[in-house]
Amino acid sequence: MSSFNNDINPFEANSGSLRLANLNILIPVIAIALLMALVIIKIEILGFILCLTLFFVIALLYVIFKNPKTGIFLLIILGFFVTGAGRYVTAPWGLTIDALLVLIYIALFFKAFAEKIHWIKAKSSLTWVVTIWMGYILLQIGNPEAQSIEAWFYAMRGVALYQWLSIPLLFILFNKSKDLDTFFIIWGILSLLGTLKGFQQFHFGVDPFEQRWLNQGGAETHILFGKLRVFSFYSDAGQFGASQGHAGVVFGILALFKKGNLKLKSFFAFVALAGFLGMLISGTRGAIAVPALGGIMFLILKKNIKILVLGAILGISVFIFFAYTTIGQGNAEIRRMRTAFDPNEASLQVRLANQNKLKGYLASRPFGGGVGATGNWGQRFTPHTFLANTATDSWYVMIWADTGAVGLIYYLFMIFFILITGAYNVMYKIKDDWLKSQIGALVCGMAGIMMASYGNGVFGQMPTGILMYVGMVFMFISPKMDKLKQKTAIQLH
Repeated sequence: MSSFNNDINPFEANSGSLRLANLNILIPVIAIALLMALVIIKIEILGFILCLTLFFVIALLYVIFKNPKTGIFLLIILGFFVTGAGRYVTAPWGLTIDALLVLIYIALFFKAFAEKIHWIKAKSSLTWVVTIWMGYILLQIGNPEAQSIEAWFYAMRGVALYQWLSIPLLFILFNKSKDLDTFFIIWGILSLLGTLKGFQQFHFGVDPFEQRWLNQGGAETHILFGKLRVFSFYSDAGQFGASQGHAGVVFGILALFKKGNLKLKSFFAFVALAGFLGMLISGTRGAIAVPALGGIMFLILKKNIKILVLGAILGISVFIFFAYTTIGQGNAEIRRMRTAFDPNEASLQVRLANQNKLKGYLASRPFGGGVGATGNWGQRFTPHTFLANTATDSWYVMIWADTGAVGLIYYLFMIFFILITGAYNVMYKIKDDWLKSQIGALVCGMAGIMMASYGNGVFGQMPTGILMYVGMVFMFISPKMDKLKQKTAIQLH
């Protein structure tokens, strides 16, 4: 009888606007509304924007604390837009990545009071190798050659911190087949948007904000011989070209092997074609390394002699086309790509000369000149130093100059360990055909980005960075995903 009395009659319960009759809710709502109205009246449009921002932040906090996985999706999306946002609104946009990562960890911490969080999922050899790398970067604070702690703080984020913070989160929150499928859809849509924005710049020209960025120094590297190197909403043309080539490789492989869903197969094919188009109009010669190495890795993963021979013939044909013919020379994009195959090309000789200078300087500095000593951070914080005034023009040369031979050797060990583990899982462990294709596509994409990073510093920049981290995690958990799929298939039969 008592249980009956405790039941709430749904027709008697207050809902919707009737709940506002409760003074405990009504008074705070009126107070907030009056405060917002006062802010808008006082500072007009700025107040309106401030109130909208406050609403957005509150909604964002609510969503992430309710479902931390939402933060992962936002992290991927933010990775595409954060570097280009500074052209429109001057703000420390890069720190939003840091804030979001920390926010997801805080959300997980509080969620653990209500339900069990399986932190053990983050236990992996991948987590260990990136943690060791992060530890080495932390020790660089004590490098006697380091000139600036501020430069270290800003530079180490892309070099190690984002990777170290992202990978455990991905193991815990983003580890199912459905998550992998969703990841490819989000990536594909964002890549298409990047291509569209790039095509707009290529065909119609840049907008006023982008023109201001070019006028402030961007034109030195993005207008060559009167021709714009398209950069879309990415940080620069190098990142845009490599990222588009990355999408071309990954989605091209997905399109080849997707069965039973024509719409999805067509989507993958469209993203791949758009990616290769974006790579071409970027005018980034180093980006051609992404499909080149990605294609070679694909042939290795297939373990098929006939396909390997056909692929080798195709690769040799492409090489001959660019290196030994003048076909299509009237096209500016083809003409620029062709210079990547010229061993006497002027910029290549400058790069080699700079590397020789660094070789002499670093011979007595096995731990490098300190994280942040080179590139933009070096120019910003220690412009008087040798390393700040010597262009690295390469992700690996930057790692070498900043962290020394010791750092470079470990870094190369780490990324090749990750790549080889992913390739081994594809070749020998994964049985499910579609999962094998998905992980194979990620492995091929990573191989291509690794090669392209020799010519440009793309590996640690967004959005390539976050795409790499997601791919790495799925490479390592794919055997478990495969076993679960096999078990489910047996149960259904």
